[in-house]
Amino acid sequence: MKKLFTLTLLVAVLSACSMMRKMPDGDPVALTGLIQKIGMTTFQYGTHTITSGGKLYALKSASLVLDTYLDKQVTIQGTKISGYPVEGGPELVEVTAVVMK
Repeated sequence: MKKLFTLTLLVAVLSACSMMRKMPDGDPVALTGLIQKIGMTTFQYGTHTITSGGKLYALKSASLVLDTYLDKQVTIQGTKISGYPVEGGPELVEVTAVVMK
């Protein structure tokens, strides 16, 4: 009985770890614009913004330091996060690459 419990626990832990490694499941996107730090907003997600094509997007990144690109004209590549926008806010993009213009 103890072996069965241990095996079940091991399978559960491995399943949880594999789900944590998955990339966001949204649409890929490339946006060009000026990266800005988020100040006071009505939405509470993202760390930075970019305006591209007259539309505002909220940005976040687990792999890049977006502060490096503050007030610089860039093209970002990333993935739209499903479930956003929330409460009239902008779409949220997980940034995976930044190219300076």
